[in-house]
Amino acid sequence: MNQQLADIIVSSNAVFTGLSDQPEPASIAIKDNTIIAIGSEEQIKPYIGENTKFYQFSDQLIMPGFHDFHLHIMDGAVAMNSANLFPARSEEEALEIIRKFAESRPEDEWVIGSTWDAGYWDTQKLPNRYSLDRILPDRPALMFHAEGHYVWVNTKALEIANINRDTENPSYGIISKDENGEPDGILYEKAMGLVIRHAYDFTKEEKRELFANFLNHAASLGVTAVHDLFATESLEILNDYDVFKEFEDKGKLTTRVHLWPALNGNLEYVKRLRDTYHSDKLRVSGLKQFIDGVITARTAYLLEPYADKPDTRGETSFPSETIKKWVVDADNEGFSIRFHAIGDGAIRLALDAYEEAQKVNGKRDARHSIEHVEVIHPDDIGRFKELDVTASMQPDHFAMSERGVYTDRIGNEREKYVFPIHTLQKSGARLAFGTDFPIDVLNPLLQIYRAVSRIDNSGEKVWHPQERISLAEALKAYTVGSAYSTFREHELGTLEVGKLADIVVLERNLFEIPVEEIPDTKVQLTISDGKVVFDQYQYLNEK
Repeated sequence: MNQQLADIIVSSNAVFTGLSDQPEPASIAIKDNTIIAIGSEEQIKPYIGENTKFYQFSDQLIMPGFHDFHLHIMDGAVAMNSANLFPARSEEEALEIIRKFAESRPEDEWVIGSTWDAGYWDTQKLPNRYSLDRILPDRPALMFHAEGHYVWVNTKALEIANINRDTENPSYGIISKDENGEPDGILYEKAMGLVIRHAYDFTKEEKRELFANFLNHAASLGVTAVHDLFATESLEILNDYDVFKEFEDKGKLTTRVHLWPALNGNLEYVKRLRDTYHSDKLRVSGLKQFIDGVITARTAYLLEPYADKPDTRGETSFPSETIKKWVVDADNEGFSIRFHAIGDGAIRLALDAYEEAQKVNGKRDARHSIEHVEVIHPDDIGRFKELDVTASMQPDHFAMSERGVYTDRIGNEREKYVFPIHTLQKSGARLAFGTDFPIDVLNPLLQIYRAVSRIDNSGEKVWHPQERISLAEALKAYTVGSAYSTFREHELGTLEVGKLADIVVLERNLFEIPVEEIPDTKVQLTISDGKVVFDQYQYLNEK
């Protein structure tokens, strides 16, 4: 008898394979990095050998590992070590958080913070450098806005970056200035890079430590695959694919990493990267670029002017003809492409560029995506299916912005088409979910909760209840939706015999608990590539 014996078996009354819409009782046998059998306990018995590790769960939910379709690894790893300003409800509260954080880390040259949002402050007014100077006169400070498209810095940071009243705005960037023409400490879009490149100058060893922290964090949240998207030129200083490769070579890469370097016309360089990184665990999956910014900063590109500032509708980060040419050329080389597009003008331009590529190069199975899809023109909803484009969304984003501020910017007419998750899905668009970490926390269950509840930032009101989707649909968008959108549905995304063993066990069955308890549900066990990379009990015992 040449029956294979399993290395690991996991068993529960609630197994969500992703092939149906409800969990059912099952046991899963894993050998090396592959699922070799799924069935009843009786059917799995022959796979049990003396060295088989058996995990028997009762009603805990077993499901495919979470596959985060949009995040920024190293930027997120830095943010894990920075001051979290999201709870602040005034500038003074934010300053107090920063002051305490700075005191707790006297050895750090730079004081870094993230996720402040003046939309939540009592005054709703943007801060300036002088308030930071009060608490940090001698140490440079860099505070990222919640959406990551502008920063608040102090005078010391401006001095280090050599920014003064005569410094000109970079292309697609703004150095905000006060009435006297002096920089006021707010830098938008590409102007952020002038400071970031000084603050993020880490050694190889520091990068290794940051990446190790990220991997541990991902495993504890059941995240078994991620997509590391090009963020901005200024954050490229952080990226170090060699460090990722080092971890893979040493068997320490506990999360599959899909790389998306910049789409910028330099195809020879990215073709070399694609040839270099192409394993099961670490690969270049395609190219990413920005078409616009964000609504709150009025840098998102709209078809019509902003409701609260009719002299602007935002602008594109590159001329539309440049964007289209880059897409046609990269598509012709077989690259999948992803565009950050938040405003209805940006979304339309992205779709137009993909359509142009089909006309010039012929139709192919390209699996291009659009990221965020926040404010869409109704005429463009059906084009996702027509052009076979994935809607890559982060449902918790609509609860991160202050709803009143967001609506003031776009006005009531466009507000009807905000984060239209269900409408897109109903129109036949494919969905893939992620977090945009560190813009949001890495916990996938927060995204799942928003997708099924549509509860806004108030914690009580529902924003467009018709845009809710079911729990099964949300879980599929976070597993097989992401796998499909990167050509890996044959090996990832569902629990089936022959697929790679990326599996997560949650403490509770999400299908049986009140919706509001979803975000607080903890991960009990994470299996990545057939190995246990997080075990809550072991973790608690070690503590």
